[in-house]
Amino acid sequence: MGMKNKGNGRDGPPPGIKWGPFTARLPIVHMRIEWPELAQGLVVAAATGLALTPLLTTAFGLTFEEAVTISIFHSILIASHVVLFGEPFSPGWITPALPISLAFVLSNYDTPTERFQMMTALSIDLAILLFFLGITGLGRKLILHIPTAIKAGIILGAAFAAFKRVFVDDFKTIEAMPVSMILALVTCLVFSFSLPFQKMKLKSKSLSMVASFGLLPGFFIAGIAGVLMGEISFQIEWGVMVPPVGDLMAKVSPFVIGWPPLSFFIEAIPLVLVAYTILFGDLLTGIAILRDAEDSRPDDKLDINTNRSHVVIAIRNGVMALFAPFFPTQGCLWTGVHVVVVQRWKEGREKMHSLIGGISAYYMYGFPVLLLFLPVVTFLRPFMPIALMLTLILTGFACAFVALSMPRGREERGIMLMTAFFLVFFEPWVGLVVGVMAVLLLIGPGAFKIKPAS
Repeated sequence: MGMKNKGNGRDGPPPGIKWGPFTARLPIVHMRIEWPELAQGLVVAAATGLALTPLLTTAFGLTFEEAVTISIFHSILIASHVVLFGEPFSPGWITPALPISLAFVLSNYDTPTERFQMMTALSIDLAILLFFLGITGLGRKLILHIPTAIKAGIILGAAFAAFKRVFVDDFKTIEAMPVSMILALVTCLVFSFSLPFQKMKLKSKSLSMVASFGLLPGFFIAGIAGVLMGEISFQIEWGVMVPPVGDLMAKVSPFVIGWPPLSFFIEAIPLVLVAYTILFGDLLTGIAILRDAEDSRPDDKLDINTNRSHVVIAIRNGVMALFAPFFPTQGCLWTGVHVVVVQRWKEGREKMHSLIGGISAYYMYGFPVLLLFLPVVTFLRPFMPIALMLTLILTGFACAFVALSMPRGREERGIMLMTAFFLVFFEPWVGLVVGVMAVLLLIGPGAFKIKPAS
């Protein structure tokens, strides 16, 4: 009954609990339960949140239960972006930075302790940068000074790193379940990027409905094929998992394993700059999607503030660095989810009472309780390597076509390729230095000036 009176005729965002520049909102009290988004989130957000579990158990020394627990921490922090801080974006990882980050950390640091210390250093460096740029408002100016060729090189480097991680560094995973992985990959690529399929989808409501489930059809087909081929087997356990928080903290928290040395913070700077460039692009994308849709909902006015967004992401990364460090899982946008939720929000109040309510529902209002139920987690366990592979490959594919569309001339295309190559196969700082030097030599210092069109 409370929700019925709060929304009628309002011209601002839904009510909430103001604290400083932020607004917290509670389900039922401040937001209507949006059941379609909640149902999707229970499956898609939960499965995707566990995608890093295989990597955490093999390369970072965590047990399966500890890996699930750190994923729960990450999910809560991601959901806080909208539920606790009131940001009107569907948050996610800084996904294009993930393959570059993994390549950097896994190739340069040998022990799980060193790797988590570097993850802490990366997260703290990013938090400091974001907080400073958010308070001063300098973020936009910094990004506009970066030449297009270097931006494209960073994004193309993310594509190279993603494909290298899957098809070179972790190829044994594909060898273990080739049919399942190939079918999942082909299905998701067709559903996401195939032009013939997009045309077929316009003519068929059933295809359109299936495609709306995102990665789930790929998982479904992979599951059936994997069971038939003997690549996938399920060992369902019953009960509720008690998160081993103490054991996890003993392996990941800087309060226990020790703080990173100063050299780690310095070594992290180039990669943090790469991640920030990607993150700012995500922020602009999220805003563009909202601006395109907001005229359809004058009753639900959006509260967009990029400086506040910087501060919110800084807080999330800072908290993560202390208790669950894994860079770069605290970004500002999960583009696919953002598009889906905003599209339904545009259809009117009957479909979705408020955008904040719809996004919050997708993220289970910050309570990923589903991950505590052993039948659910153990059922999803065989799919986790597939989820990580799909995350990396789809990210790489998307980054590739975005990057290749950015350069305007042959010089920029050449610089893009050089920057990407050195980012992936050398240290991140080498890639940035090569990109800057190439721009200065081949285009000139004027490339670093803000163009009027920007």
